[in-house]
Amino acid sequence: MTGTTINQTEVHTPTDRTRWRLRVDEGRQTWHYLSEEEHKANPQTDIEKYWLGLKLDAPELAKPKTAQEAARNGYEFFKRLQNEEGFWSGEYGGPMFLLPGLVITYYITGEKMPNGWAQEIIQYLFNRAHKDDGGWGLHIEGHSTVFGTALNYITLRLLGVDAEHPVCVRARGTLHKLGGATGSPSWGKFWMAALGVYDWEGMNPVPPELWLLPHILPIHPGRYWCHTRNVYIPMSYLYGRRATFPLNDLTRKLREEIYTQPYGSIAWYQQRNNICKADEYYPHTRLLNFLNGGLVIAEKVTSRSMIRKAALRAAYAQVKYEDENTHYLDIGPVNKTMNMLSTYYEEGKESEAFKKHLKNNIDFMWMSSEGMMMNGTNGSQLWDTALLTQGVVESGLAHEKQNHESMKRILTFLDVQQIRKNPPFMKEAWAFSNKHQGYTVSDCTSEGLKAVLLLQGKLSYTEDLISVKRMEEAVDIVLAMQNSNGGFASYESVRGPAWLEYINPAEVFGNIMIEYCYPECSTACVLGLSYFRDQRPNYRRDEIE
Repeated sequence: MTGTTINQTEVHTPTDRTRWRLRVDEGRQTWHYLSEEEHKANPQTDIEKYWLGLKLDAPELAKPKTAQEAARNGYEFFKRLQNEEGFWSGEYGGPMFLLPGLVITYYITGEKMPNGWAQEIIQYLFNRAHKDDGGWGLHIEGHSTVFGTALNYITLRLLGVDAEHPVCVRARGTLHKLGGATGSPSWGKFWMAALGVYDWEGMNPVPPELWLLPHILPIHPGRYWCHTRNVYIPMSYLYGRRATFPLNDLTRKLREEIYTQPYGSIAWYQQRNNICKADEYYPHTRLLNFLNGGLVIAEKVTSRSMIRKAALRAAYAQVKYEDENTHYLDIGPVNKTMNMLSTYYEEGKESEAFKKHLKNNIDFMWMSSEGMMMNGTNGSQLWDTALLTQGVVESGLAHEKQNHESMKRILTFLDVQQIRKNPPFMKEAWAFSNKHQGYTVSDCTSEGLKAVLLLQGKLSYTEDLISVKRMEEAVDIVLAMQNSNGGFASYESVRGPAWLEYINPAEVFGNIMIEYCYPECSTACVLGLSYFRDQRPNYRRDEIE
């Protein structure tokens, strides 16, 4: 992903980019840094060279004279980036608050990162430091914030960058100008508290007791949007047990570096609602501040009670459900690292669950010419491939003989990636990334279905790999996701009332408490159902229409 904040630096030495290889396995895409011997035995492909910014071996194509010729040239090049499983691997970057959670979790658990990761994460953060002030924002195009600058500064220090390195000096200066780390939003306060460089008293409560409430109540977290819910599950578990890394020499130094006053002189209670204006996108409502004040009082009682023990068990049970249902990939990298840390404290680093978390972190890591980032999911494989397929078929390029093999490989990928097993509400759906992660999105199933209908219904040379029964079950899923107002939301039907936004505690995101119906999801679902109706007019026709 290209941005305007690139600040190339020669101060840090990255790895040898020619030794990186991208491996695929049933939709998984993982980068590996090879030894010199492995590197010589496994030449890089154009796919790897493209993403690493290295020179390709692509031939010069004839200059197009028409739009169709330009499209043909474009796909001729794009086929060089299609992998052996039929999909297109790619970056899904942008957020600048993902790497800190990963690095802090590795540091707390004492695990060593795979070869090449630390150097390239440092390189990425160096390159992504804001060109004007040296800080980092919420995302690659954003202005510097306390959230981005404090956490990424801490990340560099945990990876071994000296406090007096020019990048750290500049970032620290910006952090201090913004008022220091006390002005971080709640997610930043959480990660710093877990590391032991911020006091839990300076964070608004995240009570795990909410999981003990009756589900019928509108404030039950089961009614939240699934991304929000899955972040606050492990956060409530870790907050509830005050899981804190023991102080060491480095974290003592960090306590001195990230604040504008001595650590011991900070009135932590007063920092709960201290959010830097550069960070604050969604200010607290009076209702939220009132409820937080009550929770602070309640916390003095519940934190030492049997209720807290029951609440921690309930919260961790939800962590386990999420891990097991997604093969330890989780809905995204934020709760992935929090779940991993929760597993470490609950089951220990020798547990099978922790080892599975550790093994699957690689699915989120992406190498680029700028260094190593953490993708916003474990990829966008299905989504990208399904949309590309529609463009190639509808442009007529799929009918050209030189593209037949490419189309067949896409169909094989779509066949393999349709989710064939439950947990409930997943079977015969398509996910955003791959079947292993398992979360369907309404538009992903719809776009996957459209791609299959085009490949099997419009092309004479493809096999019917995906049966009518499987397509019917995909239609069942899409129809079941329609809301009472006729629209389609993303992952689930709308479960909670809109007024839950009044207690949105995130500060940096709006409209995240519940699901919402979206024009994009609704359009994708309507078109997917329409394509299906045109080819299979007798299945649930009245409901589709």
